[in-house]
Amino acid sequence: MEAATTPALGEVTVDLAAVILAVTEGSPRVLTVQGEADAEWAGEAGRRWVAERTGMQLGYVEQLYTFGDAGRDPRERAAGARVLSVAYLALVREQAFEAAGATWRDVYELLPWEDRRGGEPEVLAQAIEPALSRWWLAAGDEPTASTTTLDTAGGSPRERAEVAFGLGDLGWDSQRVLERYELLYEAGLVGEAGRDAGEPERGGHAQARLGKAMALDHRRILATALGRVRGKLSYRPVVFELLPEQFTLSALQRVVEALAGLRLHKQNFRRLVDRAGLVEPTGVQAHTARGRPAELFCFRREVLRERPAPGVGLPRSGR
Repeated sequence: MEAATTPALGEVTVDLAAVILAVTEGSPRVLTVQGEADAEWAGEAGRRWVAERTGMQLGYVEQLYTFGDAGRDPRERAAGARVLSVAYLALVREQAFEAAGATWRDVYELLPWEDRRGGEPEVLAQAIEPALSRWWLAAGDEPTASTTTLDTAGGSPRERAEVAFGLGDLGWDSQRVLERYELLYEAGLVGEAGRDAGEPERGGHAQARLGKAMALDHRRILATALGRVRGKLSYRPVVFELLPEQFTLSALQRVVEALAGLRLHKQNFRRLVDRAGLVEPTGVQAHTARGRPAELFCFRREVLRERPAPGVGLPRSGR
């Protein structure tokens, strides 16, 4: 995640954050790099900024969200100006670059409970569920105020936890990424919670397994970005921004699985892609060291004119 700061505007400072996502060898990755930029991070200005800082050329860019919770920045807590962050989402193919202090990080090392490609992650049953159970028992069964604006806000702690994490008989909704992170923050189970409150870490064993804290509220911004991308898989062909011009159907499936955090049935996925008319064969085959050559495909751009929501599509919930 790349961030920059503009000069203070009266009592407000505006930070600019670019969440740059890629998928490499089946792993979703986020670029983390610090730097400065001009006040305008949008459109071509944003692309120039990232190109200057990392040498990368961005394709797909959209504004993500403006983050402005009071006290979210230590400068504000130290009697400084109110700090707002305008975040943008960019999708790229991972590539080498030269930028001091910049590195790619695995998204699921930062949000480990979101990766269900190998089944339910151990951290959910062994750390998150027990810790959340203790939290909601201590909080009682009354509805509580929540920082989230999602549809479970205002429910009891137990209800909100069960819906967010698909506990009991409820199914897992891959798009509730931000809701899950904010619930863990509220329950004091991620390192940012104690740090922001100026208190010792409260999560103990659970907190140690929930990924390393990021600066400021950057994990919240990352969770927002991942949830946005997962939602768009169903109605926008954003996945092709992360693939080369020509690709195998297996490579396409691995990228979708990496973003969704879910394992997909091979034949069902291919039927879904075929019915959606998203790709077309190139007539070229990719030769591998083992196995039969695989046919290469490319994104079929005509689909953008044929219907308003040409996405891959994913199940909204499941165990």
